[in-house]
Amino acid sequence: MRTGVIAKKMGMTRLFKDDGRHVPVTVLSLENCQVVSQRTQERDGYVALQLGAGAAKAKNVAKPQRGHFGKAEVEPKLRLVEFRVSDDALVDVGAEISADHFIPGQYVDIAGHTQGKGFAGAMKRWNFGGLRATHGVSVSHRSHGSTGQRQDPGKVFKNKKMAGHMGDRQRTQQNLEIVLTDVERGLIFVKGSVPGSKGTWLMVSDAVKIDRPVDAPYPASIKSDAAPVVEEIVTVEEVAVETATEAPVEAVADAPAVVEAAVEEAPVAPEADETKEG
Repeated sequence: MRTGVIAKKMGMTRLFKDDGRHVPVTVLSLENCQVVSQRTQERDGYVALQLGAGAAKAKNVAKPQRGHFGKAEVEPKLRLVEFRVSDDALVDVGAEISADHFIPGQYVDIAGHTQGKGFAGAMKRWNFGGLRATHGVSVSHRSHGSTGQRQDPGKVFKNKKMAGHMGDRQRTQQNLEIVLTDVERGLIFVKGSVPGSKGTWLMVSDAVKIDRPVDAPYPASIKSDAAPVVEEIVTVEEVAVETATEAPVEAVADAPAVVEAAVEEAPVAPEADETKEG
């Protein structure tokens, strides 16, 4: 069992297959998904990886959390999630996971908060049929009707299906297909119903009910460090050579003689008198 990733839902688009068919997909973005900490069996009693994603301002992060990120030598993260892994699937702290952690054709499970619908009535929230729309009902056609009982027990039980806050619940959508991955831009294109609205943080992991492909990277696909940018440093000697190259040939040839003449004509500083009292 390997780790999952933390991705942000960007929106929807479509991709065209080789045979001309278009596939509607949801675009997920990996924003600096790094390993922040490890959980081991000896120290914590279980094996897991703590991943962080996004970038948070230092002023908005509590002091203990700043120390936690500083110990891992990573930037403060907006989102922290733990993924249970096997003993041989631990990844070094600070490693950044790339988008090719999942391969096209693989099935994944995506967990996140569904879209919030606000306050909704019983008919919209629970698909109630409502009251009669003809004789005998006045201004209560969409009400949910009676909720309690008689004198015994004389109360409304908890979890009764009534009007209230609809949506914004933790849900997991299983067996969604990975259509394409873009490593350079850190994008994952998923086919299927992905929970949440735009900007929602999602947890993407290998499907539980379908085996992981054999050619999927294990324990994880680590983003290779970018090649260091070598800046061109111009030294004083190079400037002198360029200046001498641009100067006339006669001036360059006479340069040593001019320097010697200047040294000979320079006044000599008088020696200090050692016998003179201060």
